[in-house]
Amino acid sequence: MTALRNICLVALGLLAAPMSRAADPEPLPVEQAFRYQVEPGADTVRLQWDIEDGYYLYRKRFSFDSLTPGITLGEPVFPEGEIHEDEFFGKSVVFRGRFEVELPVVRRDAGPASLQLQIKSQGCADFGLCYPPQTWTTPVSLPATTEGGESAALLDLIKRDSAYGEFLPPDEAFRLTVTPLSRDWVEFDWQIEPGYYLYRHSLEFRADGAGQGVGEPLIPDGKKKSDEFFGEVEVYYGQLTVQLPIATGGEDQVVLAVAYQGCAEDGICYPPIRKTLDVDMSNSAAAGVAGLSSGPVSEQDRLAGLIRDGALPWVIATFFGFGLLLAFTPCVLPMVPILSSVIVGQGPTISTARAFSLSLTFVLAMALTYTAAGVVVAMLGQNLQAAFQHPLILAAFAAIFVALALAMFGVYELQVPAALQSRLAAISQRQQGGTLIGAGIMGFLSALIVGPCVAAPLAAALIVIGQSGDAVRGGLTLFAMSLGMGVPLLAFGVSAGKLLPKAGPWMTAIKAGFGVLLLGVAIWMLERILPPPVTLALWGALLIGTGLLMGALRKPGAAAGAGRKLARVGGLAALLYGGVMLIGAASGGHDPLRPLQGLTGDEAVAKLDFRIIKSSGDLDRALAEAAAAGRTAMLDFYADWCVDCKKMERYTFGEPSVAAALDGMVLIKADVTANDAADRELLNRFGIFGPPTIAFFDASGSEARGFRQVGFAPAPEFSAHVDRFREQAR
Repeated sequence: MTALRNICLVALGLLAAPMSRAADPEPLPVEQAFRYQVEPGADTVRLQWDIEDGYYLYRKRFSFDSLTPGITLGEPVFPEGEIHEDEFFGKSVVFRGRFEVELPVVRRDAGPASLQLQIKSQGCADFGLCYPPQTWTTPVSLPATTEGGESAALLDLIKRDSAYGEFLPPDEAFRLTVTPLSRDWVEFDWQIEPGYYLYRHSLEFRADGAGQGVGEPLIPDGKKKSDEFFGEVEVYYGQLTVQLPIATGGEDQVVLAVAYQGCAEDGICYPPIRKTLDVDMSNSAAAGVAGLSSGPVSEQDRLAGLIRDGALPWVIATFFGFGLLLAFTPCVLPMVPILSSVIVGQGPTISTARAFSLSLTFVLAMALTYTAAGVVVAMLGQNLQAAFQHPLILAAFAAIFVALALAMFGVYELQVPAALQSRLAAISQRQQGGTLIGAGIMGFLSALIVGPCVAAPLAAALIVIGQSGDAVRGGLTLFAMSLGMGVPLLAFGVSAGKLLPKAGPWMTAIKAGFGVLLLGVAIWMLERILPPPVTLALWGALLIGTGLLMGALRKPGAAAGAGRKLARVGGLAALLYGGVMLIGAASGGHDPLRPLQGLTGDEAVAKLDFRIIKSSGDLDRALAEAAAAGRTAMLDFYADWCVDCKKMERYTFGEPSVAAALDGMVLIKADVTANDAADRELLNRFGIFGPPTIAFFDASGSEARGFRQVGFAPAPEFSAHVDRFREQAR
């Protein structure tokens, strides 16, 4: 097996190498390129490597573990090494030729006489081949220890002091305490001595207890530093506090493993430090959930903790309820006329059972698509729904709705050429013909195009999938939520089929009404790509057309019933309001609820002076300027195709109370409409899956993660949220 593995490694290395390297030497098997010997001592193990010329090992890829109970390993002592920059890991410390590593060994009491030592390493060759990470297990015979083990501790202290010279031992340079905040949260606090710092990228957290797990840690932003060992990095000085959500598995004792690494400003860089800690969660009762007040937890993070740690039936029921609430948002309501067109397209003879089967097919297709898209977004970081917001796709889908609406109005009674009539009729009938396949297609497209909104429950499910890789648990949560979103659609579809009137004039009026609704959906979709005054004009035109259909300009006649007269009154109101919208559009208005805002000059949005950014570099510069001025900052992730983003613009940021709450803050807007590489890099930096998401930063430029806002928030709620942040940031 070893020979076969070596052959495979060589083959992979040769395939990965460019064709221009055909003349490179044949790579050595990994155990020949990197040979090592073990020399055991009473309290240390000396590892001696002999590396072939032209090969090297990375220091940061080394790790050592004891697989023998009763034996633990201290921090390894490495030689200085050399700085090397390559295509695989950038600037790194590497070892060549012959070098030694001293590994302290600590045994309880007399301790076992044999150690199973696990060594992990990775190396490369100068001609371009990089070997996969290697794991070696070596038995080491240890000499007998002195009684009580005191000499081991003394020798370890001597070796440690000789290794670090005038520098502090790592446990004194980086003093770590762990405090349970509640049954679900633990706080790690590092007190960092002056002249020393910790790397952000070195932080790792793991739960080793049976049935226990950890969630996404709340890590503050660090300071940018150009480091001789790792290049451009984030580091922490003075103090670092990290809050970690955990799943206890119902136990009071939690076994947590933490890894970190730091350096001294004067040049020494400590090896990675790994600790395994037993945390008594029963001591958290006094702190309770209020213990998190020092670092608030955002709604999506609390929900992510529920998904990770809660009983699955309870999680599914909870997110089904969230789906019911989301069903009445602007991201789901447009599906009502879409489903209705499928039902009404069957005509007045449709049975309740047939309406139910069509509705169920639509809802299941929508739910499955929503779930699959969410899992792909979380696992791969590629937002399928965002990709479907391309202007050409939105325009094509809006055209389909227009075709459906024209069919509802009477199979194109306007003098459209016969050939075009036939083509449009065929398109509309294929989409609304009432077949289960057609209903499924409409549900699939609706999930991708109609409802790309991001809300806290959705973000929580995506966080769990992305951070833990648990696509099953996160996917079940998404499916339960999307089924909850579909229940009102199912009820409406069945009732539409049951209450559909018999053939006659009433049926014509019903179909015309659904035609108006479909045109409204088309305009609602085009809002994402058209200028606001244009869409306001389209809404006005639709209302005027609706008023004419309702008989606003027809005389009811003496024999007209109350229903017809009432319809005429409604038609006149629609006609007049549509005219007001056209006037508002001509004056530059954009809000259908306040169409004359442009005439009055009451543009509260103009008070918010956002700085538009595109990349992480733009953001860093904006935050640095804010920090230099001692000001807090708000970052708004926005996209033209995001429905809730438009709502935030109109109904939240446009309110004077919100403008007053944000007064004095640096306002930054990241426009991710294009969903290109720069946009995705910026979203991934914050672990954000889509807009609208709003992040807040204190005066030092660090994000207050607990105040992150996901989804639409009304003006009063958002103002109170900003006030709480500013109070904490003082």
